[in-house]
Amino acid sequence: MDTPPPLPDPGPMPDPGPLLDPAVLHETERTRTYPCRACGGLLVFDPDSAQMLCVSCGSTQPVVEVGGAVPRHDLRRTMGALEQARREADGQRMVSATSEKEIVCQSCGGHTSFTGTLTAIRCPYCNTPIQRDDLQDAPVRLPVDGVLPFVVGEKVAREAIEKWINSRWFAPNEFKKYRTLGSFTSIYLTYFAYDADTTSRYTGQRGDHYTVTVGHGDNRRTETRTRWRPAAGTIGSQFRDLPALANTGLDQEKVSALEPWPTRNTKPYTPEYVSGHLSRTYDADAGQVFSSVAKPRIDSTIESQVRRDIGGDVQRVSSVDTTFHLLNFAHVLMPVWLLTVTYQQKPYQVFINGTTAEVQGHRPFSAVKITLAVGSAILLLVVALVLFNYFGD
Repeated sequence: MDTPPPLPDPGPMPDPGPLLDPAVLHETERTRTYPCRACGGLLVFDPDSAQMLCVSCGSTQPVVEVGGAVPRHDLRRTMGALEQARREADGQRMVSATSEKEIVCQSCGGHTSFTGTLTAIRCPYCNTPIQRDDLQDAPVRLPVDGVLPFVVGEKVAREAIEKWINSRWFAPNEFKKYRTLGSFTSIYLTYFAYDADTTSRYTGQRGDHYTVTVGHGDNRRTETRTRWRPAAGTIGSQFRDLPALANTGLDQEKVSALEPWPTRNTKPYTPEYVSGHLSRTYDADAGQVFSSVAKPRIDSTIESQVRRDIGGDVQRVSSVDTTFHLLNFAHVLMPVWLLTVTYQQKPYQVFINGTTAEVQGHRPFSAVKITLAVGSAILLLVVALVLFNYFGD
C-alpha cells in the first residue's frame, strides 16, 4: 500500500482567545453555578488568591475577566430610557427586585428562595453558590457595570472583627461570643459611582475680623468685630467615582465610614467574582440615589469650596447656582464582610471593608460593666480625697 503524502505544515496554532465563562446556566431557573473542571465540585471566588477556588479539591483557575474600562452612563438619558421602559412594561408581568423567587437547586434538587434584593446566595441544603440572572437581563433594571473584588479573606476579616470587639471594653461578654450568637458573611453591596463636572455661581459676604479697644480705666478692654463686604464669583468643581450606597436596611452612617474605596481597582463586571458570596441588587435606582445621597454630598463640597473662594475669617453664603456639564454614573458592587448579632432581641451590625479591612459598627453596652466602672471611679475618688485630707493636714 502506498504511503500517503505528508500533510502540509499547519503553521502556528491560532490564539484561542479568552477563556469562556465557565458558568453552568440553568435556563429554567434563570440561575448560574460554577462547577470545578477537575472534580465537579463548587468553585468560589477566593480573595486570598484572587482566583476561582474549588472547595472540594483545592484546584484553582483564573477569573475570566472582561476587557476594557468600567462603562459609564449619562444619568439623565439613562433614567429617561429606564422610565420609558417602565411605562411600556406597565401592566405586564415584569421582574421585581423585591419579589420572592423560589428556585430548585440544580446540584441537590432542594428548594430555596431569593428574598428581598438578594441576587447571590448559597443553597441551604448543599451549600452550592447560586446566582440569579433574571434581574441582570430585565429591561426595567440597570445592569451591573463593575465590581470591586474582595481582597480581604475570611481569616483576616475574622482577625479584624476580633480585634474590634475585644477593644470595646463595655460590650457585654455575651456579645463577644458572636460566633454562636450572630451571622458573619461576605456580601457585595450595590453602589452607584458618580462623575460630575460643575460650574457654580455664588453670592455672599466676606467677613474679616479686626480688634478695637473700648472703655476706660478698669473697663478698658479689647473687642473683636467683623467687617463685612459683598462677595460673588464662579468656581468649577470636578467629582470622580463618588460612591453612594443603593441598599436600604443598613446603617448608612457606618457603611459610609468604610470609605474611601479603592475605586481604581474596580473591574468590568463578571459574575465569577460574586460566586460563593452573597450579593444584593439596588433598592433605589441611580436617579433616586443621586438625589438623596450623592447630590447633597456634592452640594456640601461645593459650599466648602465657595467659602474658601470667598476667603476672610468668616463667610455668609447667600446663593449657589450650580450647573452640571457632566453627570455620569456606573453601577458597581462593593465587597463587605458583615457581622450581624442579635443581642436582647435587638440586631447590631458591624461592617468590614472587603478591600482595606476597615471596621465600622455598633455594639451594645453592658450595664453591669458601666456600673462597676463608675463605682470604681467613685471609690478611687473617695480614697484620693481621704488621703489628701489625711496627708494635707
